[in-house]
Amino acid sequence: MAKEPSIVQIKGIREGLMVSFGDADWEALTSALINQIDERPTFYQSARMALDVGSHALHVAELASFRDILSEHGITLWAVLSGSSTTEQTAQNLGLATRISKPKPVETIEAAEAIPDDKALWIQHTLRSGTRIEFSGNVVVFGDVNPGAEIVAGGSVLVWGRLRGFVHAGAEGNEEAVVGALEFSPMQLRIAGKIAVSPKKNSKGNVEIAKWKDGNLIAEPWKSG
Repeated sequence: MAKEPSIVQIKGIREGLMVSFGDADWEALTSALINQIDERPTFYQSARMALDVGSHALHVAELASFRDILSEHGITLWAVLSGSSTTEQTAQNLGLATRISKPKPVETIEAAEAIPDDKALWIQHTLRSGTRIEFSGNVVVFGDVNPGAEIVAGGSVLVWGRLRGFVHAGAEGNEEAVVGALEFSPMQLRIAGKIAVSPKKNSKGNVEIAKWKDGNLIAEPWKSG
């Protein structure tokens, strides 16, 4: 079952994480974000966050309080974007940026780098923030996928390392695609047209495979044969 859109949207950017707030009230928005952080504290630890609050008009007490809460969770709030002049002035008074640089061109892996017979793209290095990989077949990464990195594959995705970025497997509508990693902690998993937060980490440290089954995203230890 597909999840309803969240009032808090999170994506990776070159400078860290970009969080965009919807039209709900400020308390509901901040609570929703903190709940997400509490669910996966390891992922957010030491993150740099830019916050787009839309038209919310915020004063120093509100924004400073939320900045301090983020700091208690190990997160650095460095920028606040807003259509409100009040919020912009508040952010500037707190020493926060109110603009972020335009994204630099992302790294794209061309199909020529794939192994034609296997219809697979082999990447033998860690994918850093700002990297976007697009390929029509399967993608195999020998390294980590860091926060802010993104993989879009027509087939399955296997990460021989830590998966902490964004992954869209089965991007051409293949609901049989799977996502596997030595360590699961992605910001978002998407298989075909379905989106879900990542499965909870397997404490046993086994390779995990995520796939859709009976309308639900499940993660289970990989078994040979």
